[in-house]
Amino acid sequence: MTHSKAFAGHLAALFCILVWGTTFISTKVLLRAFSPVEILFFRFLLGYAALWLACPRFLRLTDRRQEVLFACAGLCGVTLYFLLENIALTYTFASNVGVIVAISPFFAGLLAFWLLRAERPGLNFFLGFVAAMLGIGLISFSGSTQLQLNPVGDVLAVLAGLSWAGYSILTRKLMAFGYNSLQVTRRCFFYGLLFMLPALPLMDFSWNLERLADFTNSANLLFLGLGASALCFVAWTFAIQRLGAVKSCVYIYLVPVVTVITAVLVLHERITLMAAAGTALTLLGLAISEMRSFSLLKKAEPLRR
Repeated sequence: MTHSKAFAGHLAALFCILVWGTTFISTKVLLRAFSPVEILFFRFLLGYAALWLACPRFLRLTDRRQEVLFACAGLCGVTLYFLLENIALTYTFASNVGVIVAISPFFAGLLAFWLLRAERPGLNFFLGFVAAMLGIGLISFSGSTQLQLNPVGDVLAVLAGLSWAGYSILTRKLMAFGYNSLQVTRRCFFYGLLFMLPALPLMDFSWNLERLADFTNSANLLFLGLGASALCFVAWTFAIQRLGAVKSCVYIYLVPVVTVITAVLVLHERITLMAAAGTALTLLGLAISEMRSFSLLKKAEPLRR
């Protein structure tokens, strides 16, 4: 691989992380005019349309029973994950949500072991998990010097991480069927939108489009729908093609850092010493946990060539 191709892959991965790390901030801004379910629905409706434009071909399944996996993936990765995340932002700081949701790789590792019969997680995995959980505790208690906290937002963020872990496992199974990655994502988007429909009338959903006349609202929705939900997926696929899955995944753990920094710069959220320590512990835990899996992947690569 030439240096120019590798450099392009690093730029694409870094672009994805910068965008994904700021989605919490963008959502927090939109919550001033939209309900969580409205943000979710409009965002993925835009993303779904964009994916059709990018790949205007129907996905023909080799086995109709696979439709259940697509439906479950759409429920976990779109409806549940983003709805829980958006609601969490109404209760807690964007920086809290950004860091807490980043523990989803831990849950994904456990689910892979239980459901996919993957290799048993090593000591590194559990040490990293404990460190991250301690970090999350520090972040949660940093919201008040008097410890008069409402933990609802932080709990919802943890549940969002669990939902994303479930989506990751389901996606791994779906990609094993050899389908085009854009078509797989688009079908998951479809089911995510479908499962949202029953919740719309129960959660103050409104088709009032006058709110889009406000440039801030329309710009943030376009950012979430076209940028974070559609463009980033294409860019991430490009990064994996240039760098491989192992090197690309390292960038994922920069998301909480980007979120915390952006929360300070844009929303003027105050990051206390306890929150900073919690962020450092969480990132350290993620790094410790992934050391073993990265080494195993690197050793396995020659067998796949």
